[in-house]
Amino acid sequence: MSNPRREPIRTCVACRQEAGKRSLVRVVRDAGGAAAVDATGRAPGRGAYVHRDPQCLENARKRRALDRALKATVSPELWVALGA
Repeated sequence: MSNPRREPIRTCVACRQEAGKRSLVRVVRDAGGAAAVDATGRAPGRGAYVHRDPQCLENARKRRALDRALKATVSPELWVALGA
């Protein structure tokens, strides 16, 4: 009787829909207060998740959802890296 590990569930800050951690992008606020994309999903610091979907990214940018969730200012360069 094997019990396969379940994928952790996270909530997108833009659309508020729950999804598996692997289907979302994690953005983390580091110790210096700057926001960065966390490719590994394990970086230390305050994190927030958003779908890779262009519509979710645009909604997060317009509503400043990542800024609020991370309690930091998200730079224009980060939005370019995310594809928004």
